[in-house]
Amino acid sequence: MTITLITICYNSAATIEDTIKSVLVQDFKDIEYIIKDGGSTDGTLDILKKYEDQLKWVSKKDKGIYSAMNQGLELASGEIIGLLNADDFYADNEVLSRVAKVFEDSKVGAAYSDLQYVDSQDTNKVTRNWQAGNYDRSNFLKGWMPPHPTFFLRKEFYDRFGFFRDEFASAGDYELMLRMLYKHEIKAVYIPIVQIKMRAGGVSNMSLKNRIRANKEDRKAWKINGIKPKWYTLWWKPLSKIIQWLN
Repeated sequence: MTITLITICYNSAATIEDTIKSVLVQDFKDIEYIIKDGGSTDGTLDILKKYEDQLKWVSKKDKGIYSAMNQGLELASGEIIGLLNADDFYADNEVLSRVAKVFEDSKVGAAYSDLQYVDSQDTNKVTRNWQAGNYDRSNFLKGWMPPHPTFFLRKEFYDRFGFFRDEFASAGDYELMLRMLYKHEIKAVYIPIVQIKMRAGGVSNMSLKNRIRANKEDRKAWKINGIKPKWYTLWWKPLSKIIQWLN
């Protein structure tokens, strides 16, 4: 079993080496690691060249985050695919071993786990916990979604049901998981441990303007797939994030 990992980046020199190192120290070694760069000018490419004997990388312009992810997916050849952001890193060196163990069951199509947001300057400081919980398809109706950076999916389902829809600005990951897990009912398994550490950004993503835009995109994700949420689904989704801050 080969696991393909895809990292997309643009001017990520400050963080991407931590990301790369967290992959290279994994005790599971059957890894295909692809980094898709968007044309960085800040020294990111120098870091990629430093590790190019241990990964594949390409640098070219794209149309945005989901376009870049799709370019990475086009290069992937592993049976299992995960995406690791350029400012995220694996919590320990056994992450991929746990993932591989889950996928030994051929009926399992997807897996996800818990995530911690950490301070961008002090990654030992946890700022928010995202405890995903056991999988229940109906939880999508309550605004639930798996933490996308922890999400692994069999390549066959990308091939059958499509890549990311790059017309989305911020909810492309939500739409993809909704499509795969809720619409197509792919079997998913929860790995009950923190596997991803994500550097927290600013509070701008909590602004009313951004929340309204995100809510519109969430609604579009359901509509484009021909499925209907409950009346409360799209409002419960942002409220669930507040609960994460309290945990």
